[in-house]
Amino acid sequence: MLLIGLSVAAMALSPVRAGAPTKVRVGYCTGLKNLEAAKAAGFEYVELSATEIASLSDADFEAAAARIRQVGIATPAANLFLPATLKVTGPETDPQQQMAHVRKALTRLSKLGTEVVVFGSGGARRVPDGFSKEEAFRQLVDFGRRVAREARANGITIAVEPLRRQETNIINTAAEGLELVNAIGDPNFQLMIDFYHLASEHEDPAIVLRAKDHIRHLHTANPAGRVFPLKWEEFDYAPFFANLRAIGYDKRISVEGSTTDLAVQGPQSVALLHGAFER
Repeated sequence: MLLIGLSVAAMALSPVRAGAPTKVRVGYCTGLKNLEAAKAAGFEYVELSATEIASLSDADFEAAAARIRQVGIATPAANLFLPATLKVTGPETDPQQQMAHVRKALTRLSKLGTEVVVFGSGGARRVPDGFSKEEAFRQLVDFGRRVAREARANGITIAVEPLRRQETNIINTAAEGLELVNAIGDPNFQLMIDFYHLASEHEDPAIVLRAKDHIRHLHTANPAGRVFPLKWEEFDYAPFFANLRAIGYDKRISVEGSTTDLAVQGPQSVALLHGAFER
């Protein structure tokens, strides 16, 4: 590949589309404590924790909303939809408790301008040992239909996140996520893909092409350590991003990984990811 070995800055100015900035916005998955640092590092938005937002007192939420406005950073996406204790599969689910949390989280997030909420929540959806996987899938379909209606009322789309098997035991691949989306059949319940999980599960990036009509959001990290992606040659990113370019993906991608120096590595990740869509 012609650009391998070039600097991140040079990659961000790909000769294929030099001067044509990508439409894809690059954000950072983080808590409220890092708003200022995320903006200073060049991220175009932050992806907050829905559970953190829902857990705030009314006064603390209003203070957080005011701080977000003061910092001047967008919050169009959120993750960590459900706490691990709020089960959505198994024999001990409580739909009323589920929806109380969902309504509170989505109502508050809508006030922050959030448009997409990622449904990863591996602990909440983990199927208990001995419980039927088929029944658990039906429970997820029921939950998805209920939350989609609530999301629509708040101008939000729920995007299910396939998670590697170490984190949950149901919906581990994008293909399985697509199956759930199709079973739910609601425009406010769609798919997101995290490159870290896709690579961990050794899933063919061609799933992007098959799921193109349902992908609403992305996460990424360098799978070698789940750290900030910094250099094109550090991992085989090319097929994934080639497929995203092929489908004309133009939404958002959030970095969800660890960093040893946010101020230094944040701008590198932003440049790398913009460059990946400009090749």
